[in-house]
Amino acid sequence: MASEQCSFNQRWSLKGMTALVSGGTRGIGAAIVEELAGFGAEVYTCSRNQEELDQKVQEWQAKGFKVSGSVCDLASREQRKHLIHTVSSLFNGKLNILVNNAAISKMGKSSDYEAEEFSRIIEANVESPYHLTQLAYPLLKTTGNASVVFISSLAGHVALPAFSVYGSSKAAINQLTKNLACEWGNDGIRVNAVSPFSVRTAPIKLSENGEGR
Repeated sequence: MASEQCSFNQRWSLKGMTALVSGGTRGIGAAIVEELAGFGAEVYTCSRNQEELDQKVQEWQAKGFKVSGSVCDLASREQRKHLIHTVSSLFNGKLNILVNNAAISKMGKSSDYEAEEFSRIIEANVESPYHLTQLAYPLLKTTGNASVVFISSLAGHVALPAFSVYGSSKAAINQLTKNLACEWGNDGIRVNAVSPFSVRTAPIKLSENGEGR
């Protein structure tokens, strides 16, 4: 059994690889960071909460993981650019893995959504990961063996009550995944989406508009 476990770890080693995980301090994002780092990857992540970011990075580093990060509001195009610039500098212009995890959701009747609410969800769940992936493209292409993973949702495949806008945003991500997989395959970049259902996550401090990210 021990030899089988050793062989498994060697087979799946990510030693020497670099990864960027957006929104990696809680829930699915935190689990992804820990899993990638556990297999030997050097991981960079971001959060809007400095205190939460510092706490998680300290925990990971105490386990011997190579994890670092910075505060970034992914709703800002300029901060997205700065994030990729930081990652490029840290990883010498190369990136093996990009995980687009950060997103927002809001329950509500379709007839009740305000224009600003609709725009905010589409911006966070579609425009932000799309733009971040665009910015990361040169870094991914340089490696010749890269992977992009979008965290989608079951809501992007089936109708769920009170999630019409969120579901639409994730359906857009599913289509984006297919298109990028076709476009970037010849560049050595794999593009996939994972569609989980609801996941129990630690309580989050809500912003003034009542949303979490």
